This record gives sequence, C-alpha cells and structure tokens, in this order.
Amino acid sequence: MRAVVLEQFASPLVLKEIDTPAAGPGQVLVRAKASGVNPLDVKIQAGKAAHAKSRLPAVLGLDLAGVVEEVGPGVTGFAPGDEVYGLTGGVGDLQGSLAEYAAVDARLLAHKPVSLSMREAAALPLVVITAWEGLVDRAAVHGGQKVLIHGGAGGIGQAAVQIARARGAEVFATGSPGSLETIRGLGATPIDYTGTPVEQYLAEHTGGEGFDVVYDTVGGATLDASFSAVRTYTGHVVSALGWGTHSIAPLSFRGATYSGVFTLLPMLTGRGREHHGEILREAAALADRGALRPRLDPRHFTLATVAQAHAAVEAGTTSGKVVIDVEG
Repeated sequence: MRAVVLEQFASPLVLKEIDTPAAGPGQVLVRAKASGVNPLDVKIQAGKAAHAKSRLPAVLGLDLAGVVEEVGPGVTGFAPGDEVYGLTGGVGDLQGSLAEYAAVDARLLAHKPVSLSMREAAALPLVVITAWEGLVDRAAVHGGQKVLIHGGAGGIGQAAVQIARARGAEVFATGSPGSLETIRGLGATPIDYTGTPVEQYLAEHTGGEGFDVVYDTVGGATLDASFSAVRTYTGHVVSALGWGTHSIAPLSFRGATYSGVFTLLPMLTGRGREHHGEILREAAALADRGALRPRLDPRHFTLATVAQAHAAVEAGTTSGKVVIDVEG
C-alpha cells in the first residue's frame, strides 16, 4: 500500500510503498478515505512533540475516516463495508492514517455520522474527544451554566462551543478580531481578547461573578487568565494545554478547581481506549441531529501533497480544518 512515512524527525515526509497490515485480535482493518491534519501532526514531524512518543519510522496521521475492510478475531459491532471514524494512530507505535490501509484497535472506532462526508468525519476525532473530555468528563457541563471557551475559533474551540451549547449551556468564547464572526456563527457570544481585559468581560457577562466553566485551548498566559475568570467556589477550569509554569493562587483564592486533559493517553498506554469510541458515538449522534459540524478548509490535498498541507497548518493560513484525501 502507499503510505506517507516519517523516517527522521525534522526531515521531509516520504511517500512510499509499505506492507499492508492485517487485522489482528481486537483490530479492524480500515481502508482509509480521509485523514485530518492537526497542529500536533506538524509538531511530531518537526520532532517537537516528545509527549507523543512517536517511534520512527512512522506513518503519521491522527484522525481517520474510512471503510471497514475486515475485522479481526474478537471484534464485535463492526463488519466489512461499515463506514467508521476515529482517533486511531500517528503516535507511539500506532500506525497513522496517512496510508491506504490501517489496522486499528476497534475500541478507538465508531460508526461515521451518516450526515457527514468522509472529509468532514475525518476532521472531528481529535478535537471532539479533547473537547468532550474537558467539558463533559471533567467539568460535567449542563444547562443553566455560563461557559467560557478560550480560542473559540480554533479546532478544539469550535468543537467545545458546539458541545457546550448542545448540553444547554450559555457559551462565550474569546478570539482575535478576525475570528469573532466565526465564533458568533457557532452560536457563542464572541469576546475580543486583544481589547477586552478579563475584568471587563467578567463584569459584562457574569456581573463579576465569573464563569461556571472555563476551557482553555490556548495555554500560557491564557490559562493564567482562566484562573481569574472562573466562578468562586463552584467554578471549574479545564485546559488542554496546561504546560509551563503557572501560579494557581488566583484559582485557590476562588476556591475553584482545575483539570487537565491529555487526549493521547489511552492511545499511548492502551488504557481507557473504549471511552474514545464511546465519545465518538455520542459525537456522531450530535452531528446527525445537526448540533455538531466541522468547518473545513476548502483546499484538497492528497498523499502526494501532505507536505503542502502541513505547511499551511504551520503557517496558520487555513480557513478551517485541513483534510487529506487518502482515496477518491
């Protein structure tokens, strides 16, 4: 089969022929149709993602959408011909989705949303699972709450806005001036972080009380700001980028709580993989009732032009999620 292989970190990707895998026990062999591109893919290639524990040579590609070719021993719930999607590889020793076929752990898969194309489905897994683990698993977002999403126009941010709204919350999201219309279009109240101090938007939108849940998808100073934006006693801050050094004093002074999200953990350890499949089944239901839809970059890339896709993501010149057309 054809696959895009990373042979050395910080070196060009190579399109080459490699052996087609077979579905082992508990695995499903998927004929890949589309592969979503995330900033993490670019960092892995550059050798700047030690936390992904990628082992070379490696086939990159985290997000996958495709068709089941065969099922291995012990697999139930999937059959040849099923359309599926998942966050299935590209880290550790798991083969990624930039290949014509991938043998993946069936626990990481779910049936593709009927209402979405392969390209749209491939745009969802990483961002949806990350958003869900923060908002639902950690913060238990529910109706009547005020939720603030930092970076609401980014990949994780857009998924988080839609999930929080689907659960009945009133959603606010920060962004740059150029992203505010995107945020508004998702149904959230946009906040221009470049010109609006935390104290100002807290007073305007919460009467100074703070938000019930704050989800930071940006990291750095934005996580520090999150500690000052959360509601006293009952508030919860979640971050998908909790790296660096931070003072938790503002959080402690509010008696609030904090949770971190590390989406790759089940893939790297083998523990909790079935929950990824569960989340994607929930996400498919949301998509099929019109409550969750990705925004795609209009450009089409192929296995032969993955380098161009990575360059666009790295340069920040995209207008939505970049997706590789693996087949068709």
